[in-house]
Amino acid sequence: MERIDKILNHELFLFHLHENEAAEAQRRFCRHSMVHFLDVARIGMIVNLEENIGIDREWIYAAALLHDMGKHIQYEDGTPHELASAKIAGVILKECGFNDKETGVIIDAIRSHRDASVIGEKNLRGVLYRADKSSRACFACEAEEGCNWKEGKKNLQIKY
Repeated sequence: MERIDKILNHELFLFHLHENEAAEAQRRFCRHSMVHFLDVARIGMIVNLEENIGIDREWIYAAALLHDMGKHIQYEDGTPHELASAKIAGVILKECGFNDKETGVIIDAIRSHRDASVIGEKNLRGVLYRADKSSRACFACEAEEGCNWKEGKKNLQIKY
């Protein structure tokens, strides 16, 4: 996964990863860190394989690594992080060797990762949405009782 390694070492990726970490340093609840990004990627791969969707592994990892890059921007100025992340992702993807078609598909998934209407889609948008929402281990979280996620949204059992 040469292009994924390029993302992981890309200056802009590392900058936004650091900015997210700094913005959430005192956050008690789920953070938007490398741990979350890799959880989303690996769950996305499981979903892709279990549902026999056939999405390229690099597309899943790229979308997962980049989907929350703009979270710190949302904290700073209120821009929805899926929009900020999509903008950041466009630059990184092109510089890491993804063509226009691939970049478009990945950016579309990033923009849609908070849109519940894509939940059942058998494409990168649906996989990223489901993997992102399944990635939080609420059942093992010390802050679960104080979390503002609705009870039906919390992951209180292991699924993946």
